[in-house]
This record gives sequence, structure tokens and C-alpha cells, in this order.
Amino acid sequence: MRPCFAFAAAAVLLACTPGVAQSEDSAHPDLSGYWGAPIRNEPMPADLRAKLPPNTAILTDTGAAEYPRGEYGGLIPTAKAKAKADAWKPEDEMTLARVCMPQGVIYDEQGPFPMEIEQAPGLIVIRYEYFDQVRLIHTDGRPHLPANAPHTKMGDSIGHWEGNTLVVDTDHLEPSTITNNGLDHSDNIHLIERYRLGPDGKHLQASQWFTDPEMIANNGARYIEWNKQPGHYIQPYECDPSLATEYQGVKTGAAN
Repeated sequence: MRPCFAFAAAAVLLACTPGVAQSEDSAHPDLSGYWGAPIRNEPMPADLRAKLPPNTAILTDTGAAEYPRGEYGGLIPTAKAKAKADAWKPEDEMTLARVCMPQGVIYDEQGPFPMEIEQAPGLIVIRYEYFDQVRLIHTDGRPHLPANAPHTKMGDSIGHWEGNTLVVDTDHLEPSTITNNGLDHSDNIHLIERYRLGPDGKHLQASQWFTDPEMIANNGARYIEWNKQPGHYIQPYECDPSLATEYQGVKTGAAN
């Protein structure tokens, strides 16, 4: 369940793709490095908040926090999403089929795990420690993939710079988690993120905005902040599916 080959492929792509050198993208702020896990929710800066469209709920579950069952941070589930969330049970995730199943990027990046960024002209690679996932953000002006292209956990991410802010537009996402209590998004969700360095250069600030009319009646947003930690490295996630059998054994024993 550890897709480490994806990171190796991304590294080769950085090294070998024409026009993508193994040097810093000197034309833009350097976001590369190891960024420590967001531990708590921070208020979204006013200028990033001003970029959000109307009818947007700002979630406050960044870091280790999780919403209780039935609470979605101001998001308004559609009838379809609400029925699915109402039927969800935490133990559903502790099965052999699901215990090592990665989440999508919308949930991944707000959790209490670090990430590492490699930046080059035309391409940014993000390696998430959570489930060893790797994401490619193309900044070479290419369009999105065609509609019939496969949807994935990381989606198809196209970035451009607005001054010192990296703006990333992502589609082609597989259905996955919005909040860790049964509220999921569809494969038609649209994600827009804004990344920038903080004033001291030691913090990475990001806003996450998403819309998915099939599953939520309004829009959602999060603010996430990481701190730079030179000398640290991403560790293997190494999800062990035997956790599911251990959990089921404990559950069975408790019921007897």
C-alpha cells in the first residue's frame, strides 16, 4: 500500500523533462523544503478570506481536530451526502478493504502530517507523508486533462503565479473524504488553493477552497499553515492492514 514508486517517477520527471532543471525556480518565491505538520487551526488572514467566493463556510478542523458525527463545520450536505454520512460508522474504516485506503488531497493536506516540496521551472512536486502520496502541480501553462481522463486521489493540478502567490486549480479528483465523519465529496469537486510564504519566510500559508454541488449546497474552505524545518525528512507511512484484523478481534472480544 506504499506508492513510493510514484515519488521516484516524479523525481525522474524533474530531472529529465525538457525545460525542467534540477535547480530552484528563481523567477518565483522558493516554496521548496520540508514543512512541518499543521498541529492546530489558525485564523485565515483577511486578504485570503477576501478571495473566497460568497456562500463559503470556513472549516476549523485543520491539524489534529476532527468534527463530531453530524457536524460539518458549516457545510450544508445535500440529501445524497447527508444520507451517506448518516449511514457512516467509524468502524467501517477499520476493515481490510479500507484501513490502508489513502484519502484524497482535500482531506490529506489539512491533517497533522508534514510534507516536502520540490520546485523547478514548470513543475512543483509535493510529497505528503500521509500514505506516502505524491502530487504533481504543472506550472508550464498546459491545460487540464480531457474530461475522459482518469480521476485520482491527487487529481490534475494546474498552477500559475499571481505575484508571490501560487494559485493551484485541481479537478479530476476521485470521490473521497471532506470531513472525517462520513461527509464525502464526488468526482466533480473543484479545488482552488493559494500558497505563499509568510512574512518571515519560515511559514507556508495556504487557503483551500472547494465546490461540489452534488454533495454540498454551499462551498467550503480551510486555512492551513506549515512551519519550515530544515534537516528533517519525510518518513515512510507504512500502513499495516493487520490493524483491521486486530481491531475486529478486539471488537469481537468485547462483544462476547
